[in-house]
Amino acid sequence: MTSGATVPNAPFPVGRPRRLRQGPALRRLVAETRLHPAELVLPVFVREGIDAPVPIEAMPGVVQHTLGSLVEEARRCVEAGLGGIMLFGVPTSKDARGSGADDPDGILNVALRRVVEAVGDDLVVMADLCLDEFTDHGHCGVLAADGSVDNDATLERYAAMALAQAATGAPVLGLSGMMDGQVGHVRAALDAAGYTDTVVLAYAAKYTSGLYGPFREAVQSSLVGDRATYQQDPANGREALREIETDVAEGADMVMVKPAGPHLDVIAAAAAISPVPVVAYQISGEYSQVVAAAERGWIDRDRAVDESLLGIRRAGASIILTYFALEAAARL
Repeated sequence: MTSGATVPNAPFPVGRPRRLRQGPALRRLVAETRLHPAELVLPVFVREGIDAPVPIEAMPGVVQHTLGSLVEEARRCVEAGLGGIMLFGVPTSKDARGSGADDPDGILNVALRRVVEAVGDDLVVMADLCLDEFTDHGHCGVLAADGSVDNDATLERYAAMALAQAATGAPVLGLSGMMDGQVGHVRAALDAAGYTDTVVLAYAAKYTSGLYGPFREAVQSSLVGDRATYQQDPANGREALREIETDVAEGADMVMVKPAGPHLDVIAAAAAISPVPVVAYQISGEYSQVVAAAERGWIDRDRAVDESLLGIRRAGASIILTYFALEAAARL
């Protein structure tokens, strides 16, 4: 077998796979999966009431931006050739309804307008459409009297938020709350208001995960407990595919799987059935794990980052949200 000779009765000649691994140029030539900056989206945080970027302790290298530093970061994304930027707002005040989410003068909507004006012709500006950053209880929706999330009341808030975000000029709205019927409700509201070209990115398979901790610091979340009653159970894969099929039927233009690394099988299964692009989010905890291990000298940061992104891409994701977007793009 080591000679490359034909084995009797074998369906194909037996070769020497290592022949194609002999040098970097040859490996590059035969690579089955490639990354491109245009497939990467940088998630960013913009915080109200600060006059300088604030480092996020659990995410070394990531900050809460001012409006000014956010625009500069967006310009860096353009220079790096990234495909997009996803904005998350961090308001100074919160209430039970998340009133700041659809306030035209709220931090997220102001930031969206600034970034769209600055780079909207060169970069896809995406808006996080969820209430959790804006509610004083930290849940992704309006609470009922018994403390549970009221699905239908939440849909009305999502529709209002969608209209406010669409008015900023943001071309893509990321529905991340995991409410039943959210895509259809928001799509109908957008269309009725004339925003027929606004793209809906549905977080169709957003799992309740132990890897969200750094993100909750980043958005100064008020959540106590978890979101297991509306986010996907990590034990389930077929259920996620049903969610994807439902969201596509309701009008989703793209679908999301989140977190990416622990759910590569779901990304692959989604890519096999979805008629729309599949997006994957390499979340805060995935980022922090790599950074922390690299800081201790346990792993090679660059190689670990590139390998993780290649794995997500190989699984079938067309687009990857990652906090590593700018540094990865510099190596591509």
